[in-house]
Amino acid sequence: MSTAPEVRGVDHVSLTVTDLSRSEAFWCGVVGLVVVLEHEQGLVCMARRGGLTLGLVRHEPRPGDRFSHLRPGLDHLGFTVRDVTELRAWEARLVACGVPHTPVTDGGLGYHLNARDPDDIALEWYSAKEPYTTALADLRRREHSDSEIRSRAAGLVGAELVARRPEPV
Repeated sequence: MSTAPEVRGVDHVSLTVTDLSRSEAFWCGVVGLVVVLEHEQGLVCMARRGGLTLGLVRHEPRPGDRFSHLRPGLDHLGFTVRDVTELRAWEARLVACGVPHTPVTDGGLGYHLNARDPDDIALEWYSAKEPYTTALADLRRREHSDSEIRSRAAGLVGAELVARRPEPV
């Protein structure tokens, strides 16, 4: 099998929502995105910095449908923040906006803060800590073989947790 072309990042994420006005209020008013496009089915919002593009799409509702991270589909949407200080600023923002959330928690490789949007979609703000920050920076600088990536992961979390797969041919 030939090598796949490079994926340089996520271009956008589109979420199916039940109420566009309520979702716009959350994503723009709480998270700070800006509506840049409005179309027949919804909105396209962007971050003022960093390039995050989020679509909010409203489809015909099915009675009783609510988001569940336990069903096939999106488990959660994770956002990167610079450091734990910025993470605590997000925690203060969620408090000020009346958004229920978890406390900032140390997850080993980094800190995270969790909340849900108006449609109950799980959200996570995450700040990596050393040595994970350095490993991520190295991974972004150059291409690595599968075995190099797994070796780096083993050094961070222990070999027993690293997936074992054969190298692609």
